[in-house]
Amino acid sequence: MTHDVHIIGGGLAGSEAAWQLALRGVSVRLSEMRGGGGSTPAHQTDGLAELVCSNSFRSDDDTRNAVGLLHHEMRRLDSLVMRAGERARVPAGSAMAVDRDVFSEEVQRTLDEHPRVTVVREVVETLPEAGLTIVATGPLTAARLAESIVGATGADRLAFFDAIAPIVHRESIDMDVCWIQSRWNKRTKASNDGGDYINCPMIKEQYEAFVQGLLDAEKGEFKEWEAGTPYFDGCMPIEVMAERGVETLRYGPMKGVGLDNPHDRTPEHPQGRWPYAVVQLRQDNALGTLWNMVGFQTKMKWGAQKELFRTIPGLEKAEFARLGGMHRNTFINSPLLLDRQLRLKSAPHIRFAGQITGCEGYVESSAVGLMAGIMTATELTGESWTPPPATSAMGALLSHITGDAEATHFQPMNVNFGLFPPMHEVKKKQRKEAYTSRAKTDFGEWLTQIERVPA
Repeated sequence: MTHDVHIIGGGLAGSEAAWQLALRGVSVRLSEMRGGGGSTPAHQTDGLAELVCSNSFRSDDDTRNAVGLLHHEMRRLDSLVMRAGERARVPAGSAMAVDRDVFSEEVQRTLDEHPRVTVVREVVETLPEAGLTIVATGPLTAARLAESIVGATGADRLAFFDAIAPIVHRESIDMDVCWIQSRWNKRTKASNDGGDYINCPMIKEQYEAFVQGLLDAEKGEFKEWEAGTPYFDGCMPIEVMAERGVETLRYGPMKGVGLDNPHDRTPEHPQGRWPYAVVQLRQDNALGTLWNMVGFQTKMKWGAQKELFRTIPGLEKAEFARLGGMHRNTFINSPLLLDRQLRLKSAPHIRFAGQITGCEGYVESSAVGLMAGIMTATELTGESWTPPPATSAMGALLSHITGDAEATHFQPMNVNFGLFPPMHEVKKKQRKEAYTSRAKTDFGEWLTQIERVPA
């Protein structure tokens, strides 16, 4: 059977993209290597859209939660993932959790029965040289295809190891304790308020207690299939650095030299003084709403991270958009490589979708697949593409992947309100409802501008 679009990868993103294309009259060849001679160390079956980790799609609250808002927007576009999720739903309070086997079977059945979708069990080893293609191979992309992606994008633009530092919402940082300054007052064109970093100071006793907390904290373990992935320079877990000696961090990512604390000025030190140690945060998105804890990649469990990191001066009430982690992954530097329609700039017949673009989470991966499907269908009809508004969950996620994130330090991200244009005029306690209300209004107006999904 001839096809209009070739999709590589039958996970959540690839399955969703295939569905959206088929709804719009486009014929699809969906290639999945499992069942066709290929396998991964994480999957247990050859079913489409198999959930390899949790069975939760997280919060379904679309009034106060960013991922719940994403659920809402996907449902309005007749998402296959949301449709199958409802069929497979199990009790989980306000969260959306599914029976993973029922979910995969529902996705598989729906696509198998659609006359415009052909599921082919085959291993694709190279990027196609022609023809509209969506690559949705996820974090466990097969080695030879990964090599082909490296060839098309550059060896330094594909990551195989995901070293994630926590990200903090800017509004939750206590600036009566912290201050903005670059070391030695070095400034760049992008400097914000005279510096590029938010600095959280520590005295000796606080620093030593923090190091001990790193050593005592509960750690996660590498999965068996991740164990062979070595650490490399610049991605050493902060607790491993702490094991090398109490002073190691003070001469590494927590070095205080060159930073004058304006909150600690005395007659003897009118310009402030160097703190004993400092935790630095670097701006993580163009809006300035999210800040990355520099050098704080970690294998500590999430609860331990929250407890310990909130002992850092200025972060006592920190709200985290993302917590730290380290695991095997495959993702491209999307802000550098992709245009606003998820097309590879060097080969625009190829789109990327799902977790390989640097989004994190089942729902986010599915949403990017959904958008890639609609974008490709629009391209086939010759119509102009209007992206979802940046005030919506989909639009905010798309903006992060394709331009708003800082390309030099790009890391995978879940959808969160820190990606949305800020609403400083709204009181903090009312902001979540304000974000979702604005998003629903703007997303609804956007829907009237694009092709309607057939009933």
